[in-house]
Amino acid sequence: MLNEVMFYLFALVILVFSVMTVITRRILRAAVYLLFVLVSTAGLYFMLSYNFLAAVQLTVYAGGIVVLVIFSILLTSHLSERAAMASMKESLLSALATVAGAALTLMTILRYGFTPNQGADPHYTITDVGTALVSYKRDGYALPFEVVSILLLAAMIGAIVVAKKERTLKK
Repeated sequence: MLNEVMFYLFALVILVFSVMTVITRRILRAAVYLLFVLVSTAGLYFMLSYNFLAAVQLTVYAGGIVVLVIFSILLTSHLSERAAMASMKESLLSALATVAGAALTLMTILRYGFTPNQGADPHYTITDVGTALVSYKRDGYALPFEVVSILLLAAMIGAIVVAKKERTLKK
């Protein structure tokens, strides 16, 4: 009973703050709302006993990425700045794209024949997962992880440069 209540509470927080993240006009508030979504997602992982994934969710996403986003916001804009309201045409197209994406996702999930993986070893430990994450050999994820981190850094630097140019042009 308590698990069901906690699940519905986490689901409600995720839904409400996801919508608030998208519809708010203040970008710093959107980042804080995103933090609530990510922490609630970690709560769901803890409920499923995926402690490692929950810890990664809290440290990498809720801790690192949100701090990076907030730092980028504070570097590139004023706190009192508000995002422009979308026109009715843009809102309608966004809603249409959202419904189409949700329909495509649901169709894909419903058509996929989920079968248990008989060949997988169910006795993996956290040590095995950690070794795979930092290994650069076969079945290692160190190189893709570093490539993604460089890509994120380049995207953040590009966003800051573009924002600084726009601010300079406005003056």
